[in-house]
Amino acid sequence: MQQWIFLSVAIVSEVIATSALKASEGFSRFWPSLIVAVGYITSFYFLSLTLKTVPVGVAYAIWSGVGVALITFIAWVQFGQSLDVPAIVGLSLIVLGVIVLNLLSKSAVH
Repeated sequence: MQQWIFLSVAIVSEVIATSALKASEGFSRFWPSLIVAVGYITSFYFLSLTLKTVPVGVAYAIWSGVGVALITFIAWVQFGQSLDVPAIVGLSLIVLGVIVLNLLSKSAVH
């Protein structure tokens, strides 16, 4: 169970850092840039803890897939990014892939 908490922290940290990238304006603003640096350092640290017990392919697939979906949602809500039908279908497939990986794959740690 602890590995999933670590992975969740890694995902949330990465999403916060990536969201702050836009506000950093090319690392020209101090506080958003600091959030980016701390967020990515935290994310990679907790991802490394996850990799002690979860296979790298599984952990990375979940980390990147959930991160992409969350970042896209934040971009839609916070920055007004529009999503067309193919984008929604593609994101749905990513989320579905993460679900299938966790529920059905023997590669995932349960």
